[in-house]
Amino acid sequence: MKIISFKSNIASCTLLSVIVGVLMTMSLNAFGNDFTNERLKYVISYKWGLIHKDAGEAVLSLKNSGNKYSLILTAKTKPWADSFYQVRDTLLGSVQKEGFKPLSYSKIAHEKGKYSRDDIKYIYSGTTVGGNVKRTRVGKDGKISVNEKKLTGSGKVFDMLSVFYFLRSIDYANLAKGKNVRATVFSGSKAELLTIRCVGKENIKLRNKTKREAYHIKFNFTTEGKTKSSDDIDTWISADASHIPLLVIGNLPVGQVKCYYIPG
Repeated sequence: MKIISFKSNIASCTLLSVIVGVLMTMSLNAFGNDFTNERLKYVISYKWGLIHKDAGEAVLSLKNSGNKYSLILTAKTKPWADSFYQVRDTLLGSVQKEGFKPLSYSKIAHEKGKYSRDDIKYIYSGTTVGGNVKRTRVGKDGKISVNEKKLTGSGKVFDMLSVFYFLRSIDYANLAKGKNVRATVFSGSKAELLTIRCVGKENIKLRNKTKREAYHIKFNFTTEGKTKSSDDIDTWISADASHIPLLVIGNLPVGQVKCYYIPG
């Protein structure tokens, strides 16, 4: 993510969306609630010194489809930011309801005149989870490159879309102080270990000036050997039963990106 190279960061932050994203090897009950159809809206702002301006927007949707959940995340920059780094991204996911196991994931990105697509198909064998990845890139000159690779993880494994919902299923109220939750996340090019730590409850103000009680969560991404692979992310998740991410903050080489939940 960058923000003079602005886009990469906007996309990454939203989905951790965004955040996101992003968890797993935990001794908790990983998935305790079913999700109903929903559509969540977010505004993405950029802050650097005295500059604090809305730069993009994102919409996250979930739909019940038989024994699966269908997930969609769309993100785009606003007109003023398009001139610096235009972004039109779509993330698609399919998750089996039983055990909340991801089945497929796609990230389709149109960024600064370039097209890219990452597709992941999941394979389960005992406690081992495999990901068959196909990565397609199209340059401004129209040249197409396609690469395939395999990712592996153990226990609970997610991608940058399905992990968003795993975050919402954690029982933060009963998470012992100092205890971390860990998960493997397939980010397209690699498998990362995501470590989640709950700082505690805080009252935060939304963009509509209302206040909400939320759990302050910190995320850390590492690869094998515990090498830090991405910047840390702070998230505030509503303390009520919905566990909706209300605010996500990610630091950039220059400035900071904030993603705010827009009620309604």
